[in-house]
Amino acid sequence: MMKRNIQILAALLLLFLSSCANDPQDNKAKYVFYFIGDGMGFSHIALTEAYIAEAVTPGEADEPSSFPLCFTQFPVMGMATTYSASNWITCSSAAGTALSTGFKTGNHMLGVLPDSTELTSISYMIHNAGRNVGIMSNVPIDHATPACFYASSASRSDYFNVASQMPASGFEFFAGGGLYGVKGVDAQDSTKRLELEKMIADAGYTIAYGMDDYKSKKDNRGKMVLVQSGTLRGETLPYASDRELTDMSLRDMVEAAIERLDDGKGFFIMAEGGMIDWAAHDNDVANTIYEIIDMDQAIRVAYDFYLEHPDETLIVVTADHETGGVSIGRGSGYTIELENVPAMKSDTTKSNLTLDNYMHGPEQLDSVSVKTKIGWTTSSHCGGAVPVFAIGAGSLQFAGRQNNTDIPRKICSAMGIEFNPEMKKH
Repeated sequence: MMKRNIQILAALLLLFLSSCANDPQDNKAKYVFYFIGDGMGFSHIALTEAYIAEAVTPGEADEPSSFPLCFTQFPVMGMATTYSASNWITCSSAAGTALSTGFKTGNHMLGVLPDSTELTSISYMIHNAGRNVGIMSNVPIDHATPACFYASSASRSDYFNVASQMPASGFEFFAGGGLYGVKGVDAQDSTKRLELEKMIADAGYTIAYGMDDYKSKKDNRGKMVLVQSGTLRGETLPYASDRELTDMSLRDMVEAAIERLDDGKGFFIMAEGGMIDWAAHDNDVANTIYEIIDMDQAIRVAYDFYLEHPDETLIVVTADHETGGVSIGRGSGYTIELENVPAMKSDTTKSNLTLDNYMHGPEQLDSVSVKTKIGWTTSSHCGGAVPVFAIGAGSLQFAGRQNNTDIPRKICSAMGIEFNPEMKKH
């Protein structure tokens, strides 16, 4: 009975979302949220929704079901192809370039054409039109996907060059796990860190180290860079399963971005759930699930904003590529056993397999996959299409089959901003 009630509530919520989406499609989006789940394919989402259903109604394995995430209930759904200009299977920087500039490039290139001609991200087109811009990720800000929205480089690994373009962008808000570019040639060398800190300060940015420091500095209405710890050195944020109360989350970043950018001009926020990819590379069932749930929590913040501004807000959720080739099923048979997914620190009731005995490493992670009967085909990327979900002003154009290069062009169209690849960045 409990599960039946949950399914009815989910259906009613979907109807509510659909009714909210019946806005006039000629409305121009003043506020845009662009969420990219790095490595998140259709199967990753299905796995997560199956896990949530099991967690909500444990012990009812004879009644399999799927409990929806917030973003999978958006009334518009499509799919996007992901191949790069050089490979059937894309890397993150090539996919990020397509999603940010509307053009394909070769693997390991960032914000440039295959011949190294510099491209212009829609972030600059939107900023040039007078809107505020925020770029954030739960991995370093100069990592492949977020970097594609402000930088151009023939090599994604040229981190100092990429990081130095962040303050030069003039965008109002950046957040994430620091900058790989501060490492320089030697991880112990502080020269690059000091040089980048000076660039950031000279460009008028305040640096906030964690949410407590952010709260103490948020009344400063200038441009801001928000990073996790007391250094700019690039680090990923902890997995959601390992997070302490003092750790920053993607949800925190989106909330801070709205707070800083919502000044009447309108804004564009790109938020990447980068840790989904890292977990899937490790064939890590638990953290793949938890990171998708964590990104969904950030999307809920955007959805709450949408409910306040339904005629002026667009939310688009997609992925740059799929990672890991996860399958809901392993070997023969028709069952999975998600009760064997390790519990998060905050969940002591879920399973006798906890994070205390859940050691990271190929052998241990594979044993969890075996226990849950979840399969993986690779520890790298896959070449399949990825989902696209949308709600709000201009959202209908994201339905159906599209290339990943179409998405940024459609965002500009939804905002009433000219897509101008010839526009200079500065």
